[in-house]
Amino acid sequence: MPKSIHSREYQAFLVVLRDVRLEHGVTQIELAERLGLSQAMVSKSERGDRRVDVIELWRMCRALEEPFPKFVSRLEDALKTLAVS
Repeated sequence: MPKSIHSREYQAFLVVLRDVRLEHGVTQIELAERLGLSQAMVSKSERGDRRVDVIELWRMCRALEEPFPKFVSRLEDALKTLAVS
């Protein structure tokens, strides 16, 4: 299966990622500082201009104080919604 940042599934992932950050009241700048990255890197990740790997995601969840299993559960719910439509 080809990896694509343009798939519906990856777009759903990006929505969940952004929503979690916003729900925690964290700006891209704050998240970038917590991760030791630039704000541009966080922005590119959220826009889908660069692919996020599982370790980066785990680090983002830790920086947001979002339990990783909870994030995965939210993503699973979003992907199930796609499968139905």
